[in-house]
Amino acid sequence: MSVKRRAVILVEDNYECLELWYPYYRLLEHGLDVDLVGPEPAKTYRSKEGYPATSDTPPGTAIERSYDALVAPGGMAPDRLRRYPEILALVKKVHDEGGVVASICHGPWVLISAKVLKGRRVTCVPAIKDDVMNAGAEYVDQEVVIDRNLVTSRTPRDLPAFSAAIIRLVEESSRR
Repeated sequence: MSVKRRAVILVEDNYECLELWYPYYRLLEHGLDVDLVGPEPAKTYRSKEGYPATSDTPPGTAIERSYDALVAPGGMAPDRLRRYPEILALVKKVHDEGGVVASICHGPWVLISAKVLKGRRVTCVPAIKDDVMNAGAEYVDQEVVIDRNLVTSRTPRDLPAFSAAIIRLVEESSRR
């Protein structure tokens, strides 16, 4: 019997709708259980457009679980998410355990605060490229950048490549 694979997607108010839901459904299609984790359990967060997403897993519970992947969507949600020590601990744990850590748009703000970008090659929305470089990462302007277990992309236009890269890395790690 195979072990069920699991992913976590971070959520907070003002998330970018496509950058949360596109990877969410792609990961489900590939057989992963997907937890939505926000700072408050069972809270409904609203996207920039008002679309609801309800956190279904408390951060403390998520930290105790093992994840194959973590996704930090963009919008302005990352600026809020980076303020919560439990969220940052979750990102760092998934990263340090070798899980895929993926972020798009403004999502790298969370990775900066979790201190997982130094010495890494990443992309993001151009508005935060200076933040990424100041965190010690090498910024490149590409639709998707893979650096070991990190996957980063710029905008919703890059979602097909972003999601495909996440899934490919999860599949590769499950074969090891």
